Amino acid sequence: MELTIYKTTGMGTTHEQNTPIFLALYKGKGQLFNALIRAWTGSIYSHCELVMPDGRWLSASAMDGGVRAKHIDYKPEHWELIPVPWANARWIEEVFERHQGKGYDWAGIFLSQLLGSGLHSERRMFCSEFCAVALGFTGIGQRFSPVLLGETVHRINRLPFVQLPHSLAEGHPDAKHA
Repeated sequence: MELTIYKTTGMGTTHEQNTPIFLALYKGKGQLFNALIRAWTGSIYSHCELVMPDGRWLSASAMDGGVRAKHIDYKPEHWELIPVPWANARWIEEVFERHQGKGYDWAGIFLSQLLGSGLHSERRMFCSEFCAVALGFTGIGQRFSPVLLGETVHRINRLPFVQLPHSLAEGHPDAKHA
């Protein structure tokens, strides 16, 4: 899966192909916190990020202290990438700008994930909360774990109205009817 098909022009960064936004699910060993998240959720995933077409990875990270953007060296043995063709890049950028620099929501992890109360801080975020809100799941972002968000994205991607534009763009036989 290629992530770097970009050219820098006088008008900014462009790409040669229609490169989607990805939801990246972390399955690497990580640290104790990663192991605790995996144990609690019963999943191989312990963290998530949104990979933007310009190569930035957006999330809220306990290791980085909260909501941030960074470039991560993609290693397939550590990450599962799920295309999110229905994601709105402009909305994601707005959510990121609004929350950039907020701290990591340790209390929210405990209250909404471990206790299931849905309570969380308005001044802080955790990874799956940030990614869910950025993908449009406003008001319920704190209810998502990395694995639940990944399963949700996979299910949305299988919906016929999401698949049709990809089929048409990829030379599907129905493309002649477009």
